[in-house]
Amino acid sequence: MKRLNWLFGLTCLAFASSGLAASGKLLATPGVSQVEGSAGGGIVPWAQLAGYASDDEIAINGFCSRADVSDYRLDVCGAQLNIYDRVEFSYAEQRFEVPALNTDIEQSITGAKVRSYGDTVYSKWPQLSLGVQHKSLDDGSIASLLGAKDTSGTDIYLAASKLHLGALAGYNWFWNTTFRYSDANQLGLLGFGGPDSDKELLFEACTAVFLTHQIAVGVEYREKSNNLGLGEQDWQDVFVAWFPNKYVSVTAAWLDLGSIAGAEDQTGWYLSVTGYW
Repeated sequence: MKRLNWLFGLTCLAFASSGLAASGKLLATPGVSQVEGSAGGGIVPWAQLAGYASDDEIAINGFCSRADVSDYRLDVCGAQLNIYDRVEFSYAEQRFEVPALNTDIEQSITGAKVRSYGDTVYSKWPQLSLGVQHKSLDDGSIASLLGAKDTSGTDIYLAASKLHLGALAGYNWFWNTTFRYSDANQLGLLGFGGPDSDKELLFEACTAVFLTHQIAVGVEYREKSNNLGLGEQDWQDVFVAWFPNKYVSVTAAWLDLGSIAGAEDQTGWYLSVTGYW
């Protein structure tokens, strides 16, 4: 994808510009970068906004991620902007490689998220954020061939997140739940909707334990719809996230993505790096 190199360069610049990083939050509390560009886990957007900006700071982040499963590979690079810990804007470019067809599917995603209530750490009740992700395929020919109604679409989601300090035998415990209204097929890479389908409300969740202030281990779950009748299944992962400082995070995961476009048992690995400044 033409713009992936530019976005990769932005991620590298984040490391070189570490001295400019916003630092108004506790280490690791912004989460990492989700494959659709929003702050969150790997496959689920969380209520947190990207970066370490407080209510008088602005944060800019860059990230690149790769998911490699049995028959496919997904590369993503993107950038995020956090304005005063109130509004997040994000942009991501996805390239989905299909070796069996010797082709790539490319998609761009523009997102926004608004913190509507609370703080993940300090408020009594969970932080709530309302988000939107607009997705558009560069070439929708494969999606149309499979029976998708559209080659672009918009997801709307509501996320709730809470970090409980010292809650599990002295370890910090984090959880997030997200409700998404969507008709995307495989994130939108296979288009939107199908012959007899419409948008529906889908459930997503994550929970993690911080073994130290720098290392978190957890699991994610994402409900999927089967609009195309190809047996699309729910996603899940087990991850480890490392936050050595407030300038970079590294996430590794084992993925179970079920059936993709009729190819069953799509399992494999995931790696993501985010730079913060």
